[in-house]
Amino acid sequence: MTFVIQRGRFSPAITAYARGPAPERHSIRRAGTARVCRTSAPSGGGKEPETMPVPVPRQRDTPATESGQAVLHTVAPPAPVALGAGVALATPPTTPHATPLTLLVIEDDPAGGLTVPEILDADGHRIRLRTARNLTEAERLLTPDVHCILLDLDLPGSGPRTATATAVEQLSALHQVLRLAPRHAVLVLTGEDDVERAAEAVRVGAQDFLFRDELDGRLLSRAIRYAVERKRADIAQYKLAESKLRAQENARLERGLLPTPLLEGSDLRFAARYRPGRSRALLGGDFYDAVRTPDGTVHAMIGDVCGHGPDEAALGVELRIAWRALTLAGLCGDDLLATLQEVLEVERPCEEIFATLCTVDIAPDGRRAGLCLAGHPAPLISRPGRRAQLLPYENSGPALGLLPRARWPRRQVELGGTWSLMLYTDGLIEGRIGEGRERLGQDGMVEMINQHLDRGLSGEGLLEASVTEARRLNGGELTDDVAVVLLSRAEG
Repeated sequence: MTFVIQRGRFSPAITAYARGPAPERHSIRRAGTARVCRTSAPSGGGKEPETMPVPVPRQRDTPATESGQAVLHTVAPPAPVALGAGVALATPPTTPHATPLTLLVIEDDPAGGLTVPEILDADGHRIRLRTARNLTEAERLLTPDVHCILLDLDLPGSGPRTATATAVEQLSALHQVLRLAPRHAVLVLTGEDDVERAAEAVRVGAQDFLFRDELDGRLLSRAIRYAVERKRADIAQYKLAESKLRAQENARLERGLLPTPLLEGSDLRFAARYRPGRSRALLGGDFYDAVRTPDGTVHAMIGDVCGHGPDEAALGVELRIAWRALTLAGLCGDDLLATLQEVLEVERPCEEIFATLCTVDIAPDGRRAGLCLAGHPAPLISRPGRRAQLLPYENSGPALGLLPRARWPRRQVELGGTWSLMLYTDGLIEGRIGEGRERLGQDGMVEMINQHLDRGLSGEGLLEASVTEARRLNGGELTDDVAVVLLSRAEG
């Protein structure tokens, strides 16, 4: 015994398919009344089967709920099913662990819709279908598990097709779908006489176009797989281009944070190391610089904007550039730091942002230096035959941005003939020691530097060994940004 639900009339393509040898077929139309026919095997005669009208409500699938697909279970092999609002499907149930593709069809054909044979993905699993008669219904059915959208370009309200209408007006429905589903693959459906508009749809953003009269299950299945993979490739290409742009932006920021020192004509040697604290980060809020003014004085500084990320990095770039400009203009000590605080107060995104700073100005003979500290740890100095130690840090001023009209005293220090002066940010000393809560601190850093000096390390090797040892003691990557600068002088 066979149950056939007849709804609406077939299109010519469907009628041709219906003449096939299959003994049983199913077709569903969107609305109206169906007839259930009780049939028996053809005997070459006899009276017509009895019919009785039965109401057929518009269906929603469960558990393929909200998918708009209809799967009728009979004793016959699977046969094509027509979806009144899109493309139809009747396939064997998928295996419990299968993850089939899902197609959302947006189409409103009052003649009864489209009909194609079963649609299978590359693994032989049925492609799940959802149907929507308009864009409002499509937006409701557009859930994350939808992989592809099939849009009828003749959808009511999709725009005029007159010669005077612009391409945007003729493809208004497609533009709305692309806005609703920017990460979904989109196929458009049109007639063979509408090739130009179909090509324009692909140029606008659709992955491919199909003709109604040539539509069959094999073609549609292949087009869906192609559209999904092409969309994935497009998204991957977009992400790649985005990452390249981000890398270029980071490179520009890096050049701002970590500039080339202007020390031409000086007998001082310069070395620096920088490591952001965040995982996979390229930049942090630490910055440094060194310049030589026309009178032979070498000015160096290192600073740290509280926080991590591009905003802090951008603020650090602004402060560094401002410091270089003010230094080359002749400002020094308290006047320089007071002006930098004004720059910080104007440029910071919120009032809670502050920055610490350490500046040194080394006399032309290289034997003396002026030191200013704005909430920053004191530099470390090492001399031949003597243990490394911190420079005096009493009477230092507050961090920039904490107190209005603050003052920063300048302290004169003797360096000697041969020396190395290390400036650093607090990321180097705030790392933990092992699994406990104890931190390395300034005393631990001084001891660590002395051990490296005893091994004969200097210059960039000393900085690299110090940062690596701090990470090892911390048991992994340091949580804060680290910047270290080393200025060295050898008398004679």
